[in-house]
Amino acid sequence: MLLADLLEELPEDLARQVFTHASWSERRGDSYSRLAFLGDSVLSLAVTTYLYPRLEAERFGAGRLTKIRAQAVSGVSCRAVAERLGLPGKLRAAAPESVRESAAALVETERVLASVIEAVIGACYLNAGYERTAEAVVEAFGPEIEDSLANPVDFKSALQELLARRGAEVSYDVTSEEGPPHERIYSVAARVEGRELGTGSGRSKKHAEQEAARIAVERLASE
Repeated sequence: MLLADLLEELPEDLARQVFTHASWSERRGDSYSRLAFLGDSVLSLAVTTYLYPRLEAERFGAGRLTKIRAQAVSGVSCRAVAERLGLPGKLRAAAPESVRESAAALVETERVLASVIEAVIGACYLNAGYERTAEAVVEAFGPEIEDSLANPVDFKSALQELLARRGAEVSYDVTSEEGPPHERIYSVAARVEGRELGTGSGRSKKHAEQEAARIAVERLASE
């Protein structure tokens, strides 16, 4: 995997920052948060640039392109790529001895792994430049990109259609906002008749709503 090669090329200071959770350092600037913010933009641009010329304008307007890209770079997709790269193990190994036990659960969460893969991308961009990093990103996210093209899913629409058959409606409530303005993380709850069916988080409210809707759809399907 090309992204794995770029990760191996990172200088020690960048590599250390990629695998430092904010709770493991007294200085927030030593954690992967800023790199993840940068990597999120690089990831989005790389996938958009790859998709744009391949999807004819007559069938794929801006709205549809946005949904396909969102699915390809969703938290679920980022976690899958992070796991293929072996990032949970690398993050676990980087945890200080004093937090090693609690870190075991932390490094398995979708939110953390999505941030770490974004931090990897951000660090690779700083070290190797955009062209090499974008190529590596498209290769790493290849299965997720192809799946989003073959099986596009708008979870908010899917949830709305599912609830319509039951005569119910969903509302999305922002439950928390964390981080400074340039690194904001939104948490959203999808509620139906007062019942919380799913929660999601993301760098935008729309992303968080999609994640909450996805979990809600899966929950309703299992019931």
